Amino acid sequence: MSHFVLVTLHLFAAIMFVGTVFFEVIILEGIRKPVGREAMRTVETAIGRRARRVMPFVMALLYGAGAAMAWQYREELAHPFESSFATLLSVKIVLALSVLAHFVTAVTLSARGKLKSRHFRLVHLSVFCHAVLIVVLAKAMFHIAW
Repeated sequence: MSHFVLVTLHLFAAIMFVGTVFFEVIILEGIRKPVGREAMRTVETAIGRRARRVMPFVMALLYGAGAAMAWQYREELAHPFESSFATLLSVKIVLALSVLAHFVTAVTLSARGKLKSRHFRLVHLSVFCHAVLIVVLAKAMFHIAW
């Protein structure tokens, strides 16, 4: 598959994933108090159900395209501290793996009925911070050198 197709698929999946996280952290958290606890719990449950149907496909596309692109840079990644590009890409990959761990943890807790509102907020805030750093690193890899 061409690099252009991989980058395009990866970007669309990233937009869907990061956009969802952005919505949940910035928009939903802003309506928590006015909406009330019970309504918010209903909203979180409905979003969780929908996310469990959609996000596995988005994540598979995001990580599949990301892995395929990373494979093209395997020589650079074998020596992550020899160039700024390899260092930044390595950090980006570690953050992405952390996001995946957060996602798997949230899905597992949710499936077991143990994903409480507090956990929901903390996981989403952490993933949001990771996602912001990943987006910055994605651009920095090609524009920052030392």
